Amino acid sequence: MADVFCCIRRCFGDTNPGHIRLQEIPSVQLDTTNMGSEVVIVKNGRRICGTGAAFSNAPINQDKAYFEVKVQSSGVWGVGLATRKCSVNKVPLGDTEESWVLRHDGRLFHKNEEKEKLPNLPQEGDVLGLTYDHVELNFRLNDKPVNIPMLGIKGTVYPVFYVDEGATLDVQFTNFYHDPPDGYDSIMIEQSLL
Repeated sequence: MADVFCCIRRCFGDTNPGHIRLQEIPSVQLDTTNMGSEVVIVKNGRRICGTGAAFSNAPINQDKAYFEVKVQSSGVWGVGLATRKCSVNKVPLGDTEESWVLRHDGRLFHKNEEKEKLPNLPQEGDVLGLTYDHVELNFRLNDKPVNIPMLGIKGTVYPVFYVDEGATLDVQFTNFYHDPPDGYDSIMIEQSLL
């Protein structure tokens, strides 16, 4: 009979003092607390539309990180990395030393300078993969490397995305359309031990 009461107490909140409750591991997604005032984020933090930019909710801390973006609707958009000093209400990004982005027209920008241009423009329905190893930011278009790295990225950086003029982007931080290149993995949220 005592076993039945112990079971009931555990089921209704009176847990065993030796029991450690599991916590849900947070997932990487678009950060609704760090987005432009005219940005709309839907699909559980995975779709951005409206006007402006949004960061992911986690910086890239690990050695080799990978994430993807699918162009759902064309328009003006950009994707890349930025520090939190970058304004989320002003587009396009890549105009300051705080952001490194690929713009919808295939041009790579940093400090308002065009660094390179992709040989093929991303189109509606295309998937861009981004790899970052704290030395280079590289892009993949529909799982093919474009071999145009962005260098000189400094500081704590976050994936950043911007949209305007009807563009819609879907971001993938897990469950990728394409397998990450060897050695790369999804962005991990750093957990501090208590």
